[in-house]
Amino acid sequence: MKNKNSKDYTSAVVHNNGKINNIVSMSKEDFLKYTSRADYLRTVGQYKESVSCYLQSIMLDRNNPATYLGLGKSYKYLNSYDKAIKNLEKSAEINPENYEVYYEMGICYLLKSMPEKAIQCFQKSIMLDRTQLDVQLQLALAHEIVDEPEMAMKIYDKIIEENPSYLKASSHKAALLVCQGKYIEASKLFFDILKKNKDFHRAYFGIGVCFDNMKKISEAKRYYSKFLKLKPNSSHADYVKTRLNSLKEKSSAHINHLELV
Repeated sequence: MKNKNSKDYTSAVVHNNGKINNIVSMSKEDFLKYTSRADYLRTVGQYKESVSCYLQSIMLDRNNPATYLGLGKSYKYLNSYDKAIKNLEKSAEINPENYEVYYEMGICYLLKSMPEKAIQCFQKSIMLDRTQLDVQLQLALAHEIVDEPEMAMKIYDKIIEENPSYLKASSHKAALLVCQGKYIEASKLFFDILKKNKDFHRAYFGIGVCFDNMKKISEAKRYYSKFLKLKPNSSHADYVKTRLNSLKEKSSAHINHLELV
């Protein structure tokens, strides 16, 4: 039995001749069924299937901002960034007060290698909600990409000062210091991270890189090895294995040289 308060939606079945041959009345419960299913499919990584459900939901209600947001996210994961942005813009048009829409839009622009537009989106997102640390972090990264390390560093410092437990900011700041050749300063920051979380694998990798660049072979090998133990399937694993082999060869060569002296 249909709830008296449920809104009716109409779905039209259109055939090749362009005529509407069948009209099916659908309730709000039907709309929610499609959107809930779409959200679930997206969260379990079935993005193509979620797109179909979101599109069906939009046929039932073209003014629901959450549906366009979900559809935009699914298109993002399918690497269809233009379609993602189009739907995110539609969501923002209906509800311009949702910080998440601009955040997702900014991510899409970063993935499209358009960091300037990404910065604008992240700034809008922060204006709507200044508590979202991931948005601030992405803004800093975007400034790094457009070669504005000073601005990125200011953002990292602000996040760290106000939220010292948010270790991602400390990790990215340390990585930026590594890029600037400030290995001692970077390694100290990575060590600070490990004091707060001994399983923060990126810190081991970062310390290994710092010691490697400072020609401290035994220390570099130790932290590279610790990183591999924690994250053997990391995207950095091949690089670390290559460096470890190289450092072991250097150690052996050094030992052989001492034996000959």
